[in-house]
Amino acid sequence: MAKRCDICGKGPVVGRTISHAHNVSARRFEPNLQSVRALVNGAARRLRVCTRCLRSGRVTKASRATRAA
Repeated sequence: MAKRCDICGKGPVVGRTISHAHNVSARRFEPNLQSVRALVNGAARRLRVCTRCLRSGRVTKASRATRAA
């Protein structure tokens, strides 16, 4: 499964880990994705959303009452 935010498209970024002895190795910075039930076009869908989108209010969470209605 792709590690991409369904809202903003944020994905992995490559970088370097540098030790105290200055040994350099490649690493990946992964986005903090959360699986969330969100309202999309009036229907509840499960999305993988980064925490930045959740905190900024770009996602409207779907409650359990929405599913029953």
